[in-house]
Amino acid sequence: MRFVLSLFSALTFGLSAVAKPTNVVFILTDNQGAWTLGCYGNKDIRTPNIDRLANEGIRFTHALSSNPVCSPTRATFLTGLIPSQHGVHCFLDPKYMIGPEAYDTLDEFTSIGEVLREAGYTCGLSGKWHLGANMTPSEGFTFWVTKPDGSTREFYDQDIIENGATHKEAGYTTDYWTKRGVEFIEQNKDQPFFLFLAYNGPYALGPLLLNESQNRHAAYYADKDLLCFPRDAMHPWQFNNKDYHNNPVSMRRVAAEVSGVDDGVGEIMATLDRLGLTEDTLVVYAADQGWMGGQNGIWGMGDHVRPFGAHDLMMQIPFIFRQPGQIPAGKTSDLLVSNYDFMPSILSFLGLGEKMPQVPKSPGRDFAPVLKGKEIPQWPSEVFYEMETCRAIRTDRWKFVERTPAGPNEFYDMQADPQERFNLYGQDGTKEAVGENRERLHAFFKTYASPKYDLWNGGTSKATPLSSRKEKAR
Repeated sequence: MRFVLSLFSALTFGLSAVAKPTNVVFILTDNQGAWTLGCYGNKDIRTPNIDRLANEGIRFTHALSSNPVCSPTRATFLTGLIPSQHGVHCFLDPKYMIGPEAYDTLDEFTSIGEVLREAGYTCGLSGKWHLGANMTPSEGFTFWVTKPDGSTREFYDQDIIENGATHKEAGYTTDYWTKRGVEFIEQNKDQPFFLFLAYNGPYALGPLLLNESQNRHAAYYADKDLLCFPRDAMHPWQFNNKDYHNNPVSMRRVAAEVSGVDDGVGEIMATLDRLGLTEDTLVVYAADQGWMGGQNGIWGMGDHVRPFGAHDLMMQIPFIFRQPGQIPAGKTSDLLVSNYDFMPSILSFLGLGEKMPQVPKSPGRDFAPVLKGKEIPQWPSEVFYEMETCRAIRTDRWKFVERTPAGPNEFYDMQADPQERFNLYGQDGTKEAVGENRERLHAFFKTYASPKYDLWNGGTSKATPLSSRKEKAR
């Protein structure tokens, strides 16, 4: 009888262990191109922990963001909607983050935090929010430690929001987000949790790039040439960030901040190991959008050139998923995927696919089978992108960029010209291919864009469009 009871207990325990919901740690960085990581081929910048994450899971080689700016892309990750659906087309104005006009820009939608909360998860944010109403928890989160603003001026002596109040944090903020993320995991180790660890590093923009880093990696990079940053003549479309071109100080600063984030990833992985949660936790590493560090003579993203840009490196993000025992180790996927695919795929992976909101209808597709080592033979090999007056479609073969109201338009053969050096728009022999891609681009936005937020057809934006601001080049 004792043997039978023991066997029954073991079987019962085994079933409960299998049925236990998977924890999620979603690590999102700010302004980071995939090319800055060792696992994406970078030989100069040290990222051993992120590389380990990739080696123990699956790495997407062609993951692209649907927009080049932080607020829109964060909204897309959390809702599965594109800017023409959620209405955040550009970085959010400070007045909407703190003060009498502050409001949650995602309030009208059901986001991933809300879905997971309803499924029994405790949700925590540690890091950058930049989606409005920063002072108080929203979107299913109860643990809430964030910044009062969106931009980053420096990484030391910065303001932090906790418990509805702002205080000054003297230390390195990248370490601080990690520390609070570790505390959240420790506090919730016995129940399902979703940690949104949203670093504001490496933040490869702004005047801080004229200052040497103060973190623990600065001395290592101080004498490095960092040839992963191309030296090239400045592109004639460059509008912002001109002081950072071919600047060794800026290059070394970026490298040091990337390695600073990597330290945090290592701390999170060590915490999961220490608490015995590694096999129970899906860890995702991504960036809000891509970033260029001199390639084609461009520094920054699509909002830093005029006209607005749609280069692949402005869009390509690191996209890494790890859960030992569930996701095969050491795998890569060449599928063209977008950040609007993130929410439906994560919910499907967690067994919550039926909880994906249907209104508005997300353009997101489910790549969860790939995470489990399976193939998707009929995956639609196309992704779409928009930055206010600029829209693009990227397929395995082509990139078509259209700008309203009168161009300039671009067309590239991405197989023959992956660096996008030769614009084929208007060239002999391309008319039919251009027409096909234009038709697919228009059909996509006709299907998914909300009339309320469709800027191309009289819609509005929750953030003041850059195209309507009076700016000076810098």
